[in-house]
Amino acid sequence: MFSGLLDKYYHRFEFHGTHVLILLAVFVGLATAFGAMGFTWLIRYFNDLAFGLTDQILTEAVGARGFKFWLPLIPMVGGLLVGPIVYLFAREAKGHGVPEVMNAVARLGGIIRARVAVAKTIASAICIGSGGSAGREGPIVQIGSAIGSTVGQMFRMSGDRVRILVGCGAAAGISAVFNAPIAGVIFSLEVILGDFAIKTFSPVILSSVVASVVTRSFMGDHPAFTVPSYSLVSAWEIPLYVVMGAAMGGGGVIFTRTLTWFEDMFEKLKITDWTKPAVGGLMLGCIAIFYPQVLADGYETISLTLHGQLGVSLLLLLIVLKLLATSFTLGSGNSGGIFAPSLFMGAVGGGAFGFLVNYLFPGTVATPGAYALVGMAGMVAAATHAPITAMLIIFEMTSDYRIILPLMVTVVFAALIAGKLFEHSVYTIKLARRGIDIRGGKDINVLRSHKVSEIMDSKFETLSAATPLLSIFHAIERSSDSYFIVLDSAEQLRGVLSFQDIRSLMSEHTLDHLVIAQDVVNPETAVLLADDTLETAYRMFNLRDLRLIPIVVAGDEKKVIGVLRRDELLGYYNKQLIETLRR
Repeated sequence: MFSGLLDKYYHRFEFHGTHVLILLAVFVGLATAFGAMGFTWLIRYFNDLAFGLTDQILTEAVGARGFKFWLPLIPMVGGLLVGPIVYLFAREAKGHGVPEVMNAVARLGGIIRARVAVAKTIASAICIGSGGSAGREGPIVQIGSAIGSTVGQMFRMSGDRVRILVGCGAAAGISAVFNAPIAGVIFSLEVILGDFAIKTFSPVILSSVVASVVTRSFMGDHPAFTVPSYSLVSAWEIPLYVVMGAAMGGGGVIFTRTLTWFEDMFEKLKITDWTKPAVGGLMLGCIAIFYPQVLADGYETISLTLHGQLGVSLLLLLIVLKLLATSFTLGSGNSGGIFAPSLFMGAVGGGAFGFLVNYLFPGTVATPGAYALVGMAGMVAAATHAPITAMLIIFEMTSDYRIILPLMVTVVFAALIAGKLFEHSVYTIKLARRGIDIRGGKDINVLRSHKVSEIMDSKFETLSAATPLLSIFHAIERSSDSYFIVLDSAEQLRGVLSFQDIRSLMSEHTLDHLVIAQDVVNPETAVLLADDTLETAYRMFNLRDLRLIPIVVAGDEKKVIGVLRRDELLGYYNKQLIETLRR
């Protein structure tokens, strides 16, 4: 009945225009805001249940000291609850969620199953509430994106507009959870959509603004962290922030590599998949017995670091312990985000660096808390390869503009060094390991599943390598093709010859019988195999600025079986792209 009513009004009011996209973007922002508030409430509920009630029961039974050694059971039980939800209900809810959204936007027409929003909400709330070392950003991005995708599908929007609504949900999620509407917009455009076009920009902004207004109305307008007044003490500090940015770049790569290693380790673990999150929770709990700071998002520890209330030895230790705690949690298949752990490691790492520079240059540099604040942005930029988002989200989460110059310098060098050391971010590495190169975007990905053999032409013009120049001119005049495959007497490829290659010789009549095709052809000819992907062909055409590429036999790169023309590839590419966007 509901579907019939949708169809009726869909056709009556033509639900496909830009004005409807704007209205749906507003609705997605509204729905995601309430989803974010519900998600936050669930985390608090499970946290009170896991630690408050359990603390009370166990303290009465075994005493306060005894409770401490029962602590590992809390995240372990949380993992036991998360496992069945993730592995039996929606596997997309596993891990931090953002890669799945990026994949949906780039390759699946923005299609995300509605059940993902439900599974991600419950699984992540249980994980974080029971102490899992993870953040809220990944879950709420996936939840908001699933809402946007579901709304787009309900209203029969085109694939391109469903993608935009997915981006609206992602922006609204970041805006609602972090009270950071500008960062939400930039995160969506920079990481999720990879598109800053005005048709994308407008609905994403509206969705982010609506989500921010709603959450501020219900939960108040206050920064995530209360930060002391920090500023750039001297211009001579800038080189120090450059050094710290470079260090954060290396730290971001270590984070990505370590998390990936533990994902592999848990993947190979010969136990039932849905029990693996419990194992990760137990390992986390063993650390938390002695250092409970590693539990959950760690915002309290971040605040203490920003106020300079933790010693340098503890800060250095917490870098390693939080890295391990997060890898145990997310690597085992628990559900949560990497943003909060990145902020945590950036804060304690930056704070430790601040103590070092204060020891080396006493009285001439900012306090360790300032370096902790900037370090948060540096680590996020390095891990996510999203420097603009990193800079803006710290600015909005602290409402402090005075630290903007060090922020800018640090995130630039952090992202630059991280990109040089490792090409993938913590988001894209997960997809790359499944054979998905998200950096190509949706336009290139439409060619990835098609082979050269599908559109190659087995009919092509040939010339003998011994053909005189005059005969070449006559052949060009008679042929409708501008390119010739030059073969020797054994039918082996010598190269590709075009009119442009011999144009300068037209007036040199003395060469008509002296110069032959072999003399003017370029022997270093690019070739393709029939089984190569059209993406490979596309990149080769662009890299070498070619118009035609011979297709050769695998194992014999001199035996030509066809050709691929640039114009035919582009025509096929446009056709496939239109079909993909209309899905």
